[in-house]
Amino acid sequence: MLKHAGMEALAKNLGLVECERFIALIRREQPFDYTEWRQTLFDDMTTDELYDAVREFREKLKIQEQ
Repeated sequence: MLKHAGMEALAKNLGLVECERFIALIRREQPFDYTEWRQTLFDDMTTDELYDAVREFREKLKIQEQ
């Protein structure tokens, strides 16, 4: 159930092609440390850039819900 929900979320937000590319990228990076990846995911972004990205994502979700 969790895998299915994750795949749906990826496909919905990235599209099928980008979803497949993301999965292929993650699988190539062996070994993959999810905790480390999450901790460094936004290291290259300033606080303002992160805030803008979150705001844009929330707006995109609002549009999709309509």
